[in-house]
Amino acid sequence: MKIELRDIHKHFGSLRANDGVTLSVAPGTIHGLLGENGAGKSTLMKILNGFIAADSGEILLDGKPVTMTSPAQAVTRGVGMLYQDPLDFSALTVLDNFVLGSPGGLVPDRGRARRELRELLNRFDFTLDPDTHVSDLSIGERQQLEISRLLWLGARTLVLDEPTTAISAQQRDKLFATLRKLAQEGMSVIFVSHKLEEVEALCDEVTVLNRGRVTGQARQPYATDKLVQMMFGQNIPRLKRQPQPVQAGGPQVQLDRVTVSDWRLELQDLRLDILPGEVIGLAGLEGSGQLLLLQTCCGLRAPSAGRVRLAGVDMTGQSYHRLQKVGVAYMPAGRLEEGLIAGMTLTEHVALAEHKGSFFVNWSGAAGSTAKSVEHFHIKGRPASRIEELSGGNQQRTLLALLPPQLKLLLMEHPTRGLDIESVEYIWKLLLERTKQGTAIIFLSSDLEELLDRSDRILVFFGGQVAAPLDARRVNVEQLGELIGGKGFTEGGAHEPHN
Repeated sequence: MKIELRDIHKHFGSLRANDGVTLSVAPGTIHGLLGENGAGKSTLMKILNGFIAADSGEILLDGKPVTMTSPAQAVTRGVGMLYQDPLDFSALTVLDNFVLGSPGGLVPDRGRARRELRELLNRFDFTLDPDTHVSDLSIGERQQLEISRLLWLGARTLVLDEPTTAISAQQRDKLFATLRKLAQEGMSVIFVSHKLEEVEALCDEVTVLNRGRVTGQARQPYATDKLVQMMFGQNIPRLKRQPQPVQAGGPQVQLDRVTVSDWRLELQDLRLDILPGEVIGLAGLEGSGQLLLLQTCCGLRAPSAGRVRLAGVDMTGQSYHRLQKVGVAYMPAGRLEEGLIAGMTLTEHVALAEHKGSFFVNWSGAAGSTAKSVEHFHIKGRPASRIEELSGGNQQRTLLALLPPQLKLLLMEHPTRGLDIESVEYIWKLLLERTKQGTAIIFLSSDLEELLDRSDRILVFFGGQVAAPLDARRVNVEQLGELIGGKGFTEGGAHEPHN
């Protein structure tokens, strides 16, 4: 199905999210929609999917003008959209979610639905159990379920909004193989992303947005520097962390023979000293134990053995709020689920973060602080913007803006996930400025280059085992990838790879 968007305009107050955007997608192709955070990509696709209405402009499907009033109507017209966070119900099973929105009325034919679900799963080599609860699935598996459901409902065009933000490399490869197969079968695919390498690897052609406007289009083979110019108006250098002078004093963080566990695995006898200003990267497949370490260091999980010390003070078993008060901050991966509050504005978030326990809120001071944060962190939004109205990348920048100015230890899950390359460089510049003040940083990431470029040392986790700390300057992507895959791990752990 051919998709055409003509002269689309959408304003949110004074913000021009889409400013005369025209886009054409041919059937049987994968079309990339590329742009930095807040460029207007998601807004444009939500207009195509009927989630929001354009102020003006026209949508054509196979040359015929249509009006999209809801995502349900869009699916009936053949347009299905996979959002950054899949729209499903975690308490229900895979099959229950699959039949949602089906034309079978209140009592759909579940036997037929089960058979057709299995056919779709087999067609794309998806390994989902129809009777598994969605709460037990990874983000990648939830995407597979949503793709299957949209195809079952008759989608002939598939829109994917930043689909690789929270999935593993293996799940990304599976997703890309699925999209290529769909395009070969004649479907049109729109792949929304800010990741140049993914667009270059997957898409037949690309349209670039910047500040709500189309700044250029290109086809394979791509010139990366030209795409960057269209995205940002300039080339963005990627800077590596340089060796830092050792700061005076003892370790900022000490893990002394720590043992900690959850219902899946146990980290045993973990020993680690982290110096003031040091950056420690945590690598490994999802669920290998990295999160246990972060939660232990911030008081969200108590160790069953061993001691945790902060600047020489024993903080073992202390609460999260107690550790916050002495200079520990934790930035979770779940922006709206754990870090921010849907329905509240930017100013209200700042007021909450700065609140000192007084009965009254200093709204004037909060408004001033918010304006400074919006400018300093390049947040594309207004102080009165509700947090859910911001793009995922701007929500991430808001989380960083809410961190206290002085910290002993900063713990982060995927600190730049969902950010474009310009934002990544800017955010790490701000983070590394904190290390000069003595803040130790521990961060979890699935981006191997980020781990190598930003860390002083890297810990690799595999099934609850932890490799000896790696000097980030002495290891490469291939060696790190092998360790993450389990190569070199034994019953006693793993050793640092040799160059």
